[in-house]
Amino acid sequence: MNHVKYGIIGTGSVWKNHFSGSRDNPLIKFVSLYDINERQARKAAKRFKMEPYTDLDAFLESDIDAVLVMVPHYLHEEMVIAVAEAGKHVICEKPMATTLEGCDQMIKATKKAGVKFMIAENHRFLPAHKYIMETVQNGLIGNVFLVRSYEGVNEIPGLMKPGFWKGDPIMAGGGSLMDMGPHKFAVLNWILDDEVESANCWITKQCTNLSEKAEDSAMMFLKFKKGTIAETIVSFTVVSPPTNSLEIYGTMGTIIENHEWENPVRIYSTHKNMGKNRGFWYEPEIEHSPFPQYYNISMRIEDDYFTRCIIEDKEPEFTPEQAREAIATVLLGYLSAKQATNVKMSDLMRIYQTEGTKSILEGLEKIVQNNYCVK
Repeated sequence: MNHVKYGIIGTGSVWKNHFSGSRDNPLIKFVSLYDINERQARKAAKRFKMEPYTDLDAFLESDIDAVLVMVPHYLHEEMVIAVAEAGKHVICEKPMATTLEGCDQMIKATKKAGVKFMIAENHRFLPAHKYIMETVQNGLIGNVFLVRSYEGVNEIPGLMKPGFWKGDPIMAGGGSLMDMGPHKFAVLNWILDDEVESANCWITKQCTNLSEKAEDSAMMFLKFKKGTIAETIVSFTVVSPPTNSLEIYGTMGTIIENHEWENPVRIYSTHKNMGKNRGFWYEPEIEHSPFPQYYNISMRIEDDYFTRCIIEDKEPEFTPEQAREAIATVLLGYLSAKQATNVKMSDLMRIYQTEGTKSILEGLEKIVQNNYCVK
């Protein structure tokens, strides 16, 4: 095999980033797409020069090796299982699923089918994050004790659309925390080589007010097993281009990252291995560009990596189990918000083993603090 033939499910904005990043990769051939809307399928197929399908079985029986799944959250589990049972490798957009049970079913189905499976967590493949992970794990800022992470986008139109899946506690798995939290938690676990032990979370509606929807903004405080404490803020209400930032403080230095900077990382370290940059703010040369280009860059690397895993018959380094852990942290946040107290991962696991984690999402809209402030 010298290239992988992909089918895609879902032709929204995320697909355009994948296509922009990977269209010139000789290892990747986008050959077909599936959409239940025939008009949308034909329109997208014509634009991207692909074969359209409106029947899922026919799509999965076509001449493809792998499928890129980019559909609303509540369809991830169903689509991944269908793709796996058809014997196709599968890469699925985050969040993996909205419940731990859904994650488990996806893992079980893909393992049983013997196909490669990875969650398209593009933040794990962003060059800036790779640099930060290596810097931290090489000890250049000493022992990390404090982290602050942030992501802000504008999803107000979807959250103010009655009946639409975005922000629905069950269909979307919640609001901003389920949508963007997996980015934050998958990356933090990777950079710190650690897992969350406990959390406090506050979820609010700052700029949206539909009673059926979950939060538009969330603030979560985390304690990791090795002792690091972290603050994560995510918001659907930001009136500026989407962006992310990260601050990491260690006993020998500090790392500041902002995706809107041309040079996204600044590091200050007293470690001797910093050489001539020791004791000064240093901006390493890292491939990057502000929104929307950092999406194209990370998805290009991510798609290339998964494709090579298929060609070389190796398992992805970013495992489904790691993606599941990020979902567990999101659910831990919602559990904390519902109980209005600090909760431990062991508390979440008790619910997982008894009534199931979907119970955490049920009624979530009723406990969101409404701070609606737009006049």
